[in-house]
Amino acid sequence: MEPLNEDPTDTFTDANRPLYEVKANLFKGLAHPVRVRVLEVLAHADTDLSVSDLLADTGLEASHLSQHLSVLRRHNLVVAERRGSLVFYSLAYPQVADLLAVARQLLVEILETTQQRLISTVGR
Repeated sequence: MEPLNEDPTDTFTDANRPLYEVKANLFKGLAHPVRVRVLEVLAHADTDLSVSDLLADTGLEASHLSQHLSVLRRHNLVVAERRGSLVFYSLAYPQVADLLAVARQLLVEILETTQQRLISTVGR
């Protein structure tokens, strides 16, 4: 087995990486509630959103939001476009919104199943 490439900037450029590694890196980009929130906001927006819009929605300090946006860019989940002195963000791919919707459906189903199991256990 070949050693794994440890360079985080090479995440999606190495065509020899197995698909499961690429998928895992994608989920690393999603592995924080703030980043998921930012993606959901962008998914429901009718237009690109400025950093100011995202700051207002998340309530984060600019430096913290910037760090999360950097992770999302690095994992190819969002794209940034500078327009004058402002930077606007949008989803890099529309499938990101689909992924979030499927995750929500799955979580609802998991919660409902867990609730039913708890109800049936208590009723015994």
